[in-house]
Amino acid sequence: MNLHTVLAMMGSPDQSSSRGLLVFLAQMGAIIAIFYFLIIRPKVQQEKKHRDRLQQLKRGDEVVTAGGLVGSVVHIKDNLITVKSGETRVVVQRERIAEIRTAVAQEEVKTT
Repeated sequence: MNLHTVLAMMGSPDQSSSRGLLVFLAQMGAIIAIFYFLIIRPKVQQEKKHRDRLQQLKRGDEVVTAGGLVGSVVHIKDNLITVKSGETRVVVQRERIAEIRTAVAQEEVKTT
């Protein structure tokens, strides 16, 4: 085969390059959409739900801190929360609470 035959089989260079670019852009758009709907969006919704639950925190709720300390809330003052674990009381920041274990929170997990 010579060069002219190969070029004739490929078609005009303008059509194939523009078609290839459109296919590439469509594939990249699909990948971005998949990442958004399967990874990014659920994580943002989960973080929003956690922030809302932290704002609704009250005395008596059982919590787990980011460090793994499990205890119940004794006192809440602005951004500081006193957690009682066994015979020890520890003051932690509200943002350092990783999980809230209450009957209401467990029911929400079952319904979702």
